Amino acid sequence: MEVYTVTVATGTSEYSGTNNYIFVTLVGEKGESARTLLDNPGLDFCRGAVDQYKVTSPSALGSLLLVRLEKQRYWVEDNWFCRYITVEPPGGDKALIFPCYRWLIGDVKVEIREGTAKTLRDDSIPQLLEHRKTELQERQMTYRWITWAPGIPRCIDAKTEADLPQDVRFDNEKRSDFEHSLHYALLELSLKKLAIRFGKSWNDLDDFKRIFWKLRSPIAEYSMKHWKEDRFFGYQCMNGSNPRMIQRCKKLPENFCVTPNMVQSSMAPRTNLDKELKAGNIFLLDYAIMDGIPTNTIRGKPQYIAAPLCLLYQNPDEGLIPIAIQLEQTPGPDTPIFLPRDPPLAWLLAKMWVRHSEFQVFQLLSHLLRTHLIIEVFCVATLRQLPAVHPIYKLLAPHLRYTLEINCRGRTQLISANGIFKRVVSTGGDGLLILAQREYKMLTYRSLQPHNDFADRGVSQLPNYFYREHSLMLWEAIHSFVSGMVSLYYQSDHDVQEDPELRAWFRDISQEGFTELPNFGLPSKLSSREELSTLLSVAIFTSTAQHAATNNGQFDWCAWVPNTPCTMRHPPPRDKDAVTMEMIMATLPDVSQSCVQMAITWHLGRAQPDAIPLGQYTEEHFTEGRAQELIDRFRRELKEIEGNILNQNEGLELQYLYLLPSRVENSITI
Repeated sequence: MEVYTVTVATGTSEYSGTNNYIFVTLVGEKGESARTLLDNPGLDFCRGAVDQYKVTSPSALGSLLLVRLEKQRYWVEDNWFCRYITVEPPGGDKALIFPCYRWLIGDVKVEIREGTAKTLRDDSIPQLLEHRKTELQERQMTYRWITWAPGIPRCIDAKTEADLPQDVRFDNEKRSDFEHSLHYALLELSLKKLAIRFGKSWNDLDDFKRIFWKLRSPIAEYSMKHWKEDRFFGYQCMNGSNPRMIQRCKKLPENFCVTPNMVQSSMAPRTNLDKELKAGNIFLLDYAIMDGIPTNTIRGKPQYIAAPLCLLYQNPDEGLIPIAIQLEQTPGPDTPIFLPRDPPLAWLLAKMWVRHSEFQVFQLLSHLLRTHLIIEVFCVATLRQLPAVHPIYKLLAPHLRYTLEINCRGRTQLISANGIFKRVVSTGGDGLLILAQREYKMLTYRSLQPHNDFADRGVSQLPNYFYREHSLMLWEAIHSFVSGMVSLYYQSDHDVQEDPELRAWFRDISQEGFTELPNFGLPSKLSSREELSTLLSVAIFTSTAQHAATNNGQFDWCAWVPNTPCTMRHPPPRDKDAVTMEMIMATLPDVSQSCVQMAITWHLGRAQPDAIPLGQYTEEHFTEGRAQELIDRFRRELKEIEGNILNQNEGLELQYLYLLPSRVENSITI
């Protein structure tokens, strides 16, 4: 009689344990063990438990191939989350690890493989080949593509988060926290609204302090004090929530008729606009994508948008500052160019209009489209085409955690026909989809790679562009880690080309997910280890660093509503001399809209209580020593980057910490 020691680890989150019957059968090359009920004295399979059992076999099983787990109901149905199984063969051989990380729901039978990562060419045993095939067939029935709306990336077929399989749902604690924090924020601000007479315009910008509530942040407070300053406006173009818009201006756009005389007073001594254009010190924000977007109607009142052009100058003394703003794309007598020497309120309102466009672009394009929706494509393709034993599945799985649920919630709660954007954002309703469709048409694979993005925008030398510096550090670390993993499992470019599961995965991404994108620029097939490494680095960088850069500062930059207003209630000014404080207050969001803006940006931008930082893997999908060494090296590099960023920020009045590795989540969970 052969005796195997089997260890079973139950999940650590709420309701992971079970009181149902659990049976195990060990499947080896030479046969199967007895089907064994796992039952020790006392309670088994409690939350967080690691239980040990003996499983016998009349004869040696040879190399172990699979562990078969069965759950059977006892009185009532009680779902169970299994983290992993270890099996110690007789004779003291090394224990084998079988990662599971799955929910067992109902009377169910699952077979899990030993943890060594294997591509299809590494498998030759018919039983294991059949296991791969069956797993993918089941996953492809469970995870299906659907077109939520034309002209944007396709997504998971689920009307709401309740339609998703339990394996990709929030844990109970995450769900409770998500719902509680939203209700808490909205309730807190509802009380403030009542205190200020609901829905009325106010009289002065200082009135916004009356809703600037106790959940503050140092940057939000700094923003409240300094938001009128041109230098702070320029800083936000580089290091705010939308740091990817700014581009070098080599020649003024034909529809932006700024003359050297107009901006001479903003220039340093002994220089002029033409010289600074040649020197590479003039930059542009161009919101042409906003032109002609349909606007929202809120409580029966039309809202307004603009499509500004903003010229900025890298002043040797003051840093990056705005020097000219035009609020529409078509020049003319009704489209004045606003300048810093104009009446102060006119210049302030012009900057607010730029920041209002910034709100639309960063929320809907930089954040929603370019992180959430792009990563959902990788999510669905990975679940459909790569078995759990595949090295690329193991590499990506931690970076896809919770993304399907947060995206489903976004579609139903934020951007739906009656969602929060419809209630308070000027592009809510039809506008937001048209905006996303415009951006999607222009989306390029190249722009998702930070080196190329900065080079193409001409901002590689822009001083104090902390987002650029930290992004490149993280990209290098991620790319180095990914390249190491790819080289570990693919010995040559030929191996990449000849992996049929990888080919199917890439086909799902390029043909099913990113449809109707002739100019996206993905290669037609993966031909080399370098191409695969770059694609995987894009996925991991986008789901970690890029999401953190656009999401995590939302409350910081939007809590002081005049700094980044979600909507505007009057059209852009046509006469600089007619701008009054009364006009500004009537244009900015009202009390109700401002309260919702604060609540939502706090809810979405706050640190998540169950966040897993970049490079920390609570689920150990890789079991081999060489893979774990690469993970350890990645963590050491991230720790070094952490130290560099902290040193760089020491003594700075305005710190840039969004890309601190310990604050970057491993996946898009919010």
